[in-house]
Amino acid sequence: MLVETISILDGKALHLGYHQERLNRSQKALFSSFTHISLDKIIKPPSSNRQLKCRVIYANGLVDVSYSTYNPRVVKNLKLIESNIDYSFKYSNREELNELFAQKGNADDILIVKNGLITDTSIANIAFWDGHKWITPKSPLLKGTTRERLLRNGFLIQRDIFIDEIEKFELFALMNAMIGFKPIKNGTIS
Repeated sequence: MLVETISILDGKALHLGYHQERLNRSQKALFSSFTHISLDKIIKPPSSNRQLKCRVIYANGLVDVSYSTYNPRVVKNLKLIESNIDYSFKYSNREELNELFAQKGNADDILIVKNGLITDTSIANIAFWDGHKWITPKSPLLKGTTRERLLRNGFLIQRDIFIDEIEKFELFALMNAMIGFKPIKNGTIS
């Protein structure tokens, strides 16, 4: 099964078009026949003055829609972990990611390295500030919706980022549908 995690603010689902694109692309790639899911028709958030997390679980059709209050995790320190994980679709089963996350030690999260290249953390895409522009890995584990939006509007550029380049960057930022784009001041990667 697959999942879309959508931020709800003031009763409105944010950036729904990007989630719809990924959902459509995933269903088309993984299922020979499927029932089209129209996110704008199935998302009916409850009234709340807090940020909500909407989880849409689906496969070849809709499985479930749920809402919960979003409580962001503080992430400042990342531990490099090498893996050949394949997470090119946003699966609801995160067992392999959870096993990697368990290796974080005292860090807040992990930064996954695949074939010598930087990919993503366990919960977000990453970007690095080189003093002039934000650069995101060309080959992330998952092409996130916030990453896609920021690439399309020219805020991010993508290229391969090798593990030995990390120390050259001034700053890193995490991004996903729930946190948006969040530069991490005084963050460390080890």
